[in-house]
Amino acid sequence: MSASRPVSKRHPVAKRTKKPSVEAGADQVKLVGFHAVTSVLKHRPQAVISLQVQEERADQRMQALLNLAQQQGVLVQKMGRADLDAQADEQHQGVVAWAKPRQPGSEADLEALLEGMSAAGLFLVLDGVTDPHNLGACLRTAEAAGVQAIITPKDRAASLNAAARKVASGAAEILPLIQVTNLARALRTLQDYGVWVVGTAGEADGLIYQADLTRSTALVMGAEGKGMRRLTREQCDQLVRLPMAGDVSSLNVSVAAGVALYEAVRQRLER
Repeated sequence: MSASRPVSKRHPVAKRTKKPSVEAGADQVKLVGFHAVTSVLKHRPQAVISLQVQEERADQRMQALLNLAQQQGVLVQKMGRADLDAQADEQHQGVVAWAKPRQPGSEADLEALLEGMSAAGLFLVLDGVTDPHNLGACLRTAEAAGVQAIITPKDRAASLNAAARKVASGAAEILPLIQVTNLARALRTLQDYGVWVVGTAGEADGLIYQADLTRSTALVMGAEGKGMRRLTREQCDQLVRLPMAGDVSSLNVSVAAGVALYEAVRQRLER
């Protein structure tokens, strides 16, 4: 967790501004909504560049956010609803922040994480997932399930953009996202550290409920329709499937990831 800034003696609300003070750029990301903004204030307050709130909102939820901003030494700009709408360009709940992006980790970060792991780890691997909304939903579910990191390929994969961060509801500021140049090699690295790699595939013989997910496990989810790529599939230690009783052939990848992750949680709680 990042160190907090010294508490500012000034009130966190600066003078009202009518125009957005920050423009989008490669070195900053837009965060909208209470969950995402509160998370960055808690975990990376030093990364916040600008924070705007809707001046018409004076409820308890807004006051709690203002108090947190003051504790972290982050100044706040108040805006009218129309000006904030122009700043956010999407549903924002009256809160918009611009921050330095949390950079994805690398293969070296993955190895460091594995070396420091003292208990049975849980990892989520996304192969070919290109929709930022699905990435955000997976981040949110994975963080709630106690996953150590999400691993994705650098190419042909969703980026951690504003849409993904919003859907993640703050999880993007907490859960490591590791991007690797070679996913099959990353799976071999996991295996070298004793992680059992379980891939999900509709044609697998065994159900996920028959797999032992209490040991260190990496759950691999492929894109809807295409599934995992061949090299990824070949690197898995075990293939499992989710039972499908209806006519629909597959689940949304974020839903399937939630089912699989919480089966691991259930098994570990029972143990």
